[in-house]
Amino acid sequence: MRPSDFDYQLPAELIAQEPATERDASRLLVLHRGINRTEHRTFSDLPEYLRAGDVLILNDTKVIPARLFGVFEGGKSVEVLLVRPAGDGSWEALVKPAKPARVGRRLILACGRLEVTVVAQGIYGHRVLRLPADVDLRTILQSYGVMPLPPYIKRRAERRESRAENDAEPRGSRLSALGSDRERYQTVYAQEEGAVAAPTAGLHFTPGLLDRIRGLGVRVHPVTLHVGPGTFQPVRVDEVSRHRMEPERYSIPEESAHAIKAARSEGRRVIAAGTTTVRTLEHAAGEDGTLRAGEAETDLFITPGYRFRVVDALLTNFHLPRSTLLMLVSAFAGLEPIQRAYAEAIALRYRFYSYGDAMLIL
Repeated sequence: MRPSDFDYQLPAELIAQEPATERDASRLLVLHRGINRTEHRTFSDLPEYLRAGDVLILNDTKVIPARLFGVFEGGKSVEVLLVRPAGDGSWEALVKPAKPARVGRRLILACGRLEVTVVAQGIYGHRVLRLPADVDLRTILQSYGVMPLPPYIKRRAERRESRAENDAEPRGSRLSALGSDRERYQTVYAQEEGAVAAPTAGLHFTPGLLDRIRGLGVRVHPVTLHVGPGTFQPVRVDEVSRHRMEPERYSIPEESAHAIKAARSEGRRVIAAGTTTVRTLEHAAGEDGTLRAGEAETDLFITPGYRFRVVDALLTNFHLPRSTLLMLVSAFAGLEPIQRAYAEAIALRYRFYSYGDAMLIL
């Protein structure tokens, strides 16, 4: 298959730049695979499609405000996205511009509060940055870091008031009335810090909606996959099978694995909230679908033809053309049904991508 098989045309105005007024007020397209039928609902209607005994799996990773701004030694502006710890006080990072980020170059970030040194060039265009031994990185990120919104959101992310005034979000912006990006680009159940992108299917849940779902007898359990920048990495090869995913860290608690095993043995549904949850569960499953608890990394790339071992239903957002995420949902629902559903969503003016509307595939 070629990336062009997963292409579609999306009007720019349908790319959501801000979240819905209320998390669960976003729209929900329900795609019934067996009968190839769609319904158009609101996310708060989700409990109507769940039943007692279902197991709903959520990715409880927490997005860190991992984008920092500053200058190279010498004064040229630089932007850094911290990706993951690399050991010995170092971090893998994406640096823009990348070319001047040579080994040995110093970067002065966070209004001078953080000085780092490039010590190596990593894979996927990453740089390895050495941090001072005594640095309190968490405090610096909380004060000076910016939420790493995806590149198709064409506005500045919310920044802390402690930043320079000319760096701040304009006062009175619509997002201010909805909450900050630090609140809204984060699920309400986020627990484990480490992601540089949100598991966006989960952004629609509210505590009240989760209470309603549990009240139905649905068992809700977490896994953790720390979403990395590879989630936005385009497929640059001519043949889809040649693309390689960046590995991402995940963990599955024993209790979650036990709940999934019991559901599968008793014929109850396992519902994944988000593509990151799908990749976590499917990577950890053996050929017979038996799930392994514990920690590991996954670079699983799911494309049409993949045989799903664990997941019975999928809750997801609308994804970019030619993206690995669109390939995953096409593998789950079928390429043609997804193409028709996306065309229908565009015609009905659904909002797309991270802050956009949702789809439930049954």
